[in-house]
Amino acid sequence: MKSLLKTFKMGGVHPLENKERTAGLPIERFAAPKKAAIPLSMHLGAPCEPIVKKGESVRTGQKIADSDKAVSAPIHASITGTVKAIEHFNHPLGPRVRSIIIEGDGTDTWIEGVEPSLFDKDAPCEVDFSKSAEFLSKIREAGIVGMGGATFPTHIKLSPPPDKKIDTLILNGAECEPYLTADHVLMLERPRSILLGMRIMQEILKVQNVIISIENNKPDAVEAMRKAAEGYADVTIAVCQTRYPEGGEKQLINAVLGREVPSGKLPMEVGSVVQNVGTAFAVYEAVALHKPLIERVLTVTGPAIRHPKNLLARIGTPFKDILNYCGYEDQENNKVIMGGPMMGKAQKYLDVPVVKGTSGILGITAAEVVVMEHRPCIRCGQCVQACPMGLNPTLLAASVENEDMDDLLKNGLMDCMECGACAFICPSQRQLVHWIAVGKMRVKR
Repeated sequence: MKSLLKTFKMGGVHPLENKERTAGLPIERFAAPKKAAIPLSMHLGAPCEPIVKKGESVRTGQKIADSDKAVSAPIHASITGTVKAIEHFNHPLGPRVRSIIIEGDGTDTWIEGVEPSLFDKDAPCEVDFSKSAEFLSKIREAGIVGMGGATFPTHIKLSPPPDKKIDTLILNGAECEPYLTADHVLMLERPRSILLGMRIMQEILKVQNVIISIENNKPDAVEAMRKAAEGYADVTIAVCQTRYPEGGEKQLINAVLGREVPSGKLPMEVGSVVQNVGTAFAVYEAVALHKPLIERVLTVTGPAIRHPKNLLARIGTPFKDILNYCGYEDQENNKVIMGGPMMGKAQKYLDVPVVKGTSGILGITAAEVVVMEHRPCIRCGQCVQACPMGLNPTLLAASVENEDMDDLLKNGLMDCMECGACAFICPSQRQLVHWIAVGKMRVKR
């Protein structure tokens, strides 16, 4: 196998990694919650509609919501119990959304055909590739979405139009966000499962070239994946420079293939599909173990967390349960963030549930939460240099702030991935990402 050391050509920053507290910790299974709030919207695309009713008994892994829309993914019960309500509930991404509230009975009885004893082993079952025609429907029925945070339904991503010729599948193990180590430890503990999930997606896409991309701050993960891929001549381990946002789809494609995705286009335009290593793991479990996506690995860490951990937690688990377990110091002006500090979302309520896109929960102390009054732009150009999409963030933000919407789309507003590199580097502490996000909302109205 070949070895690469590459990075994307434009922009990027180097925030402190802060991964050392959890990088060496094993994945610990968190207990199923007594009550689970499962949102009907936790993926890109159309929200689901419930197929169960209040008062109905459900089992772990049972499908409880679905949609007939093209872009969507079904949702499953993460615990066994009774549907207590179908109502609007707090969501970690902001607005309250319609959710199915399940009160557990403590039995954790799984649906037929699923054997939980297999879950804690790396690739306990082989994949029957003679049944590859069923792979895509199994992935769809399991409710799998992008586990890196984007939450795009995986079966859609694996179904490019016939005129889009895909030649490369890229497995994303960069995990460039500070603090987060969930993907890192997953590669250490489940490398063969990830490789089999990759093989399933490779078979669906009918591609010959596979690249597994990992930043060079994870040498043990590089070695684990390289060892798991021994004998696969069509698999390349791409060791990339540690640089934020290396894990962005377009940046990763540019780094390992030298291709540039055109403005407003998707990776399939340049013959590529990018999938997170966590997604590959979920694909393996869905196809080989018949397990729907009802839990995920996430990192719990930060200065306000006494006992940082990498946890395997059920969808619907309240943040407060996990934070209490990990010794969160709930002091005035502390912040809890879902995801990493660059792209994560600060939480107003701690009863919000773990969702499919919850890659981490950070507890940040008031000492680290420095609220700085933003100052006028000094035209230094650092945000332009840092932008991995080649945009002018200060121009975009100023246009929104001044309600001058005419030039926003022409200047690439929708190409911004809100990575936060511009705000991170800005000496005037301007709220660039905030204004760009506001601009997107206004354009979509």
